[in-house]
Amino acid sequence: MNLKYLLSTTIILLLLWHCKPTSDKSAQSNEEYKRPNILIAISDDQSYPYASAYGNTAVNTPAFDRVAENGVLFTNGFVASPGCSPSRAAFLTGRYPWQIEEAGTHGSSFPSKYVVFPDMLEKSGYFIGATGKKWGPGDYEVSGRTRNPAGPSFDEKKLDPPHRFINNNDYAANFADFLSQRPKDQPFYFWYGATEPHRPFEEGIGTAAGKDLSETFVPSFLPEHEVVQSDILDYGIEIEWFDQHLGKMLTMLEEAGELENTIVIVTSDNGMAFPRAKANLYEYGFHVPLAISWPQKVPAGRTIEDPVSLVDLTNTILEATETPITAEHSLSGTNILPWLQSDESGVMDQEKVVYAGRERHSSSRWNNNTYPQRAIRTRQYLYIRNFKPERWPAGAPQKFDNDGNLETMHSGYHDIDAGASLSFLTESVDNDSIGHYLQLAVAHRPAEELYDIDKDPGCLYNLAEAPEMAEVKENLGKQLIKYLTETQDPRVMGNGEVWEEYPRLKGSIRKFPKPEWAKENN
Repeated sequence: MNLKYLLSTTIILLLLWHCKPTSDKSAQSNEEYKRPNILIAISDDQSYPYASAYGNTAVNTPAFDRVAENGVLFTNGFVASPGCSPSRAAFLTGRYPWQIEEAGTHGSSFPSKYVVFPDMLEKSGYFIGATGKKWGPGDYEVSGRTRNPAGPSFDEKKLDPPHRFINNNDYAANFADFLSQRPKDQPFYFWYGATEPHRPFEEGIGTAAGKDLSETFVPSFLPEHEVVQSDILDYGIEIEWFDQHLGKMLTMLEEAGELENTIVIVTSDNGMAFPRAKANLYEYGFHVPLAISWPQKVPAGRTIEDPVSLVDLTNTILEATETPITAEHSLSGTNILPWLQSDESGVMDQEKVVYAGRERHSSSRWNNNTYPQRAIRTRQYLYIRNFKPERWPAGAPQKFDNDGNLETMHSGYHDIDAGASLSFLTESVDNDSIGHYLQLAVAHRPAEELYDIDKDPGCLYNLAEAPEMAEVKENLGKQLIKYLTETQDPRVMGNGEVWEEYPRLKGSIRKFPKPEWAKENN
C-alpha cells in the first residue's frame, strides 16, 4: 500500500470523525441555549407590599409567589414614574421619563424616534404580542406609530367578570390564542397588562369574599378606619384577579414544556390608587412588587434587596435575549442579568440607586400645569426635589363646573383617583382625629424632602431640615442633580417649561381658579 493512499485515507477518516452527528448530550446542550421566551405580567396600580410573598395576609397571590419561589423576589422594585403612561413608556424604552419628551408625561403622545424593546425583539426574531392594558393613556398614532408600543393586540377573547369594574378581557384565553398563532420553535415575547386593580372597585367585594377588616394592612399615611380598610380589601380582590390569570398562563407554559426557558417578570406600573400613593414619589407611589424567574438560568428561592428600576429590566431583557443594542438606543438602566444568574441573595451592590420623576398626571391645576418632581432612592433613603412647591401636589382643592361656577372646597384633588378613601377623607376634614390625613395627601410641600425608609416607610417625617441629616441630604441632592444634568433633564437644563407645553391628548381638560402665585407673576 503506497504512502499517498495511506495519507488520503487518513485525512478522509479524520474529516468524517470531525463532522460526525452530535451526540444526544450535545444536542441537549444546544437546546439549553435557545433564546428565552419573555412573559411580562404588569398590574395596574399595585403597591409593594401587597402580595402574599411579602407576608401580606389580606391578599392571596399564589402565582406571584410561585414566580418568586422559582426565581428571585425583589424587595425594592421601583418604576420610573408614579403614573401609568410615563412609567410604561420608560420601561418600554429603557429611558427615564425626562429622556423621552411627550412620552414622559401623561395622556400625551409617544414619539416614534424612541425605539421600544418589543420592536427590537421582533426585529431580532421574536414572535410578539400583548393583551389588556398596554402603553397608555395617550395617542401613539399621532406620532406615526401603527400599533401600541407594547406590541400587537390579542384581545378578542372575552368573559363575564365576577364583579363590577373588572375588565371582561379574558387575559389567559388571549395568551392561549397568542401561543396558538406562534410559529413553531420561534421564541416569543408577551405583555400581559391587566386593568386591575385600577379604580373604581365594586365596594364591599372584599368583605363579601370573607376577608377580615382586622387583617388589612393600612399604610401609616391613611387612618385605620373601616371605610379605608374595606376599600383596601376591595383593592386586594382585584389584585387576586390579576394573579389568577397569571397562574393560568404559567400552567399553560408548564404543560407546553416552555416554562423552564421563559423569563417571567411580574410587577406593576405604579402604586395603589389611594391618597398620597399613586401619582406621588413617596414609597407607595413608585415602590412596586417585583419577581423574576427563569428556571433554566436563574437559581431559585432568592431575595435581592437592592433598588431595581423597570428601566434596569429593559436592559436586562435585551441582554438575556441576545438582542443587539446600538448607540441609538441610549439605555439608562443597569443590566442585572449577572445578579439574576448568581447564587447570591441580599445586597448585590452597595452603591446601587434608582431615579424617578413625574410631571403632569391628570388635569388637576390651573392652565393644565404639571407638578414636577424628581427623586433618588437608595436602599435606605428617599430624597425628593419638588421643582414647583407653590403648586398643589394633588391638584387644586376647587375647580369650576361646566357652567363656570366654582365648586365647593375639596371638590378638586384630581391627581387622586376618586374612590371610597378619598371621599371619606374629604368628608372627615373637620374631624380632629382624621382630618390631618387629608392634609398629608393634598397640602403644599417643601422644595426638598428626605425620608429614612427603614424607619419611616410611609414617608411621614421629612428629615430635610434635620441638622444631623444635612450631609445625607447634600450628598443625595448633588447626586440627583448630577444625574439629571448628565441625562439632559429639561428641568435642570433651563427649559423646564417644555413640560407645560406638551399637549394632553387623552382625558378631560378641567378649569381651575388662577392661583395667587400666577397672579403675582403677572
